[in-house]
Amino acid sequence: MQLVVARIGRAHGIKGELTVEVRTDEPELRLAPGAVLATEPSSVGPLTITAGRVHSGRLLLRFEGVADRTAAEALRNTLLIAEVDPEEVPEDPEEYYDHQLIDLDVVTRAGTEVGRITEISHLPYQDLLVVQRPDGSEVLIPFVSEIVPEIDLEEQRAVIDPPPGLLDDSQAEIASSREDS
Repeated sequence: MQLVVARIGRAHGIKGELTVEVRTDEPELRLAPGAVLATEPSSVGPLTITAGRVHSGRLLLRFEGVADRTAAEALRNTLLIAEVDPEEVPEDPEEYYDHQLIDLDVVTRAGTEVGRITEISHLPYQDLLVVQRPDGSEVLIPFVSEIVPEIDLEEQRAVIDPPPGLLDDSQAEIASSREDS
């Protein structure tokens, strides 16, 4: 099975280094020198990592055959994809691969059906579960333990404890209001 592990960003310097947006909790395993990664679009890959380093909090990678800034810029926005055994699970029991979460039923703690996870949206500060409701609409659920306290892979469900307004706008609570002076 294939997992997106990073997205190539901007070129860094003139010798072919590239910034990457890491999309894996195991970059030391998936993005190590010697790793051969498929790409999307597939026409630019596969790419072999020759070196990696962290600079100012960002991961920089070098790839075989990419020796200058022009070649590096041509790879911008390319997705890097690793081949992973479908039976493999993350070392941390509180972590999940996207494929483990897709198609899980989502229910509230009270047992109310919310829908089914169709996608995981990876944002810089947190991940979101994209849940398709029975009526066809979608709701975005922040994938944090306060809101998603339980993932049960055997039962194929995610239990959520949504704050007021997450599932129904009419239940939203106004946190503050401005008074006219």
